[in-house]
Amino acid sequence: MKTLKTAGIILGVILFVVGFGAVGIAGGWFDTWLSNKTKYVDRKIDDATNYETIKKVEDTCRSMISSYESDRLTYEQYRDSDSEEKQSWAEQAKMRANKTASSYNNYILKNSFVWKDNVPADIYQKMDYVD
Repeated sequence: MKTLKTAGIILGVILFVVGFGAVGIAGGWFDTWLSNKTKYVDRKIDDATNYETIKKVEDTCRSMISSYESDRLTYEQYRDSDSEEKQSWAEQAKMRANKTASSYNNYILKNSFVWKDNVPADIYQKMDYVD
């Protein structure tokens, strides 16, 4: 008799919890709480991902700008030299600078979505070729 009474109480509690849950879901009581929690977690993940993406793209751009500027300055330094060897250095630097400019322009084009029209001042919108 005692086990039957205990089983009845347990069954009653289970039915109450299931019924309350069904009414809560049907009434939308849990939707707001659950959707707010989900949106909060999604926003935290998006913020972290966006920061890492922006940092990676900016670091890559700055690295390419540094390489380009170094090669451009080398070209300008040696292009008018009397030495054929130094003129060769200048031509090689010019080719590297132009290759970097081409890669940079493509990279900016593919990753322009990262800044949403808010490009940092030290990031070039477009890199010119060395003539």
